[in-house]
Amino acid sequence: MADQHLEMALQLRWGDMDINNHINNVQFARLFEEGRVRSFATWLPDRPADYSMVVARQDIVFTATLDYGLDPVTVRTCVGRVGTASFTMVLTLIDPTGQTCAVAETTMVSVDEVGRPRAIPDAVREVIAAHQVSGAGLPVRN
Repeated sequence: MADQHLEMALQLRWGDMDINNHINNVQFARLFEEGRVRSFATWLPDRPADYSMVVARQDIVFTATLDYGLDPVTVRTCVGRVGTASFTMVLTLIDPTGQTCAVAETTMVSVDEVGRPRAIPDAVREVIAAHQVSGAGLPVRN
């Protein structure tokens, strides 16, 4: 079976640094957001006009600091669990040397026009399931 991960290069910005001279933790969430947006644009370019989803939860495990540099970082995305009305995305932030700096698990919920959870439409579920990776999730930390 082919690798179901999607990888994208994202550029850091000078303003992403904090007083400690490394990339601020808030910027990690923004990089993961960009990864989600680009993943959906790639996976669902013809997303049904009436289909909406929202972030219900996001957990981030930080594994290394990320220093500013001109070389892009990599965000690697895949789908973990797929439920009736929700699914999880697993996103990994990798520095230019190949070191994993953080992993995020984001729960996306399919919602109707007034924001109530609804079943993921079959056409969307099929696309999401095609990017599902068995065992994907947050790293276990001791």
